[in-house]
Amino acid sequence: MNDIFVLFGISSWKPVVAALLLPPVPFILLMLVGTRLVLPRRGLGWLLALTGAVLLWLSACSGTARLLSQALLAPPAALPLQRIAELKAEVQAKQPIAIVVLGGGAKSLAPEYGVSNLSSQSLERLRYGLWLGRETGAPVAFSGGIGWADVAASPVPEAQVAARIATQDFGRPIKWTEERSRDTRENAAYTVPLLKEQGIRRAIIVTHERHMPRAMRAFVQAAEGSGIVFEPAPVDLLDAQLRQPSSWLPSTGGLRMVREVLHEAAGRAFGA
Repeated sequence: MNDIFVLFGISSWKPVVAALLLPPVPFILLMLVGTRLVLPRRGLGWLLALTGAVLLWLSACSGTARLLSQALLAPPAALPLQRIAELKAEVQAKQPIAIVVLGGGAKSLAPEYGVSNLSSQSLERLRYGLWLGRETGAPVAFSGGIGWADVAASPVPEAQVAARIATQDFGRPIKWTEERSRDTRENAAYTVPLLKEQGIRRAIIVTHERHMPRAMRAFVQAAEGSGIVFEPAPVDLLDAQLRQPSSWLPSTGGLRMVREVLHEAAGRAFGA
């Protein structure tokens, strides 16, 4: 499916298609169809309307997000502290290791700062990547250009914004930036050659837990035959307690997480 978008030159439509196919839009449409059928076909109409309402409720629950993530994505666990200590020893032994942070969006102007800024997702990834760099001593790379969904939101490549924030706000400059990529596949396609040029043999990939399976697949495919080994270091792991009532109450955070899980599952299924 991704190849079809590329073939017809409509890759910029992907955010629009995702917005229409992901919750809550399909369930709202299902409820509207049900209410339209209540008079001519009372039983079917009520069934569709109630089904849409239940699915709409569940699509905004953090418990649903965790169950879907486990079933559809099987994301990796957090990078253990013991492994971080091992990476530090390997870096000290002059092993060619790098930390690669993947961008997740930016905006051209944050009024409170008066300059461009990263999205909350990108900032979370950047912070963890810089922390890993400090803890292990490994150099940090950031991959992110202007994403399909950010063409109108940010005319500045995301990696440039990240480099400024890393230096000015965290006091830890980024060593390498990749500024051309517009999606996950391009993150990998443009970053792998950079790593090869620098002689990197192991790269620690930093992105959100839901995004990690697709990101790892893209990097492994892009680096086939290069000898580079990739290791996941996810952030924002889903930790909803399934037995707690709060995990089954609708929330904006729950809806966001469910959408992200379904988005990643669709991306894997269609080769995005």
